[in-house]
Amino acid sequence: MAADFSRQSSAAKSGATRSVSDSQSEMTELVLPNDTNTLGNLLGGRLMHFIDLVGAMAAYRHSRSHVVTASMDHIDFIAPVHVGDLLILKSSCNRAFRTSMEIGVKAEVENTMAGVRRHVASAFLTFVAVDPQGRKVPVAQLQPETPDEVRRYEDAGHRRELREAERERRKTNREARERPAESAKI
Repeated sequence: MAADFSRQSSAAKSGATRSVSDSQSEMTELVLPNDTNTLGNLLGGRLMHFIDLVGAMAAYRHSRSHVVTASMDHIDFIAPVHVGDLLILKSSCNRAFRTSMEIGVKAEVENTMAGVRRHVASAFLTFVAVDPQGRKVPVAQLQPETPDEVRRYEDAGHRRELREAERERRKTNREARERPAESAKI
């Protein structure tokens, strides 16, 4: 029991809760030709990389520990990002579970010549808090404060239920596929 207790983050040990604003992070990148495809649009994989980075920043801030990306549940590419656009990524913790956190990321671009911003992508990622040896550690709970934060908190719970149901469905299907192979060995 003492070994488990020593692995907990200080926030989890004290039963701390944090607000969404404690985790909010922002990152800005200028889109250069090196980041684009032959049409001059930002590569989707590069945008996913930026989303992962800014998502990790929010997860670090919430958990105050090392974090690893467990999944990128959902990403919507809404509009292309062009060379010369200023890419602005914003992230915050939507909900904290025992050792994991759902982080929401919104990406916008700013046309600096026109001074206009537009929404180009949104994503939900799950990060797990870990100690320096890679073992999971508990995280502080999240206290949503605004109606929008409460909505995102509840939506994150629903997405988690869907992920768990999908994980169980895949496990059942995998076990069903493996059974005939096992009986053929006899």
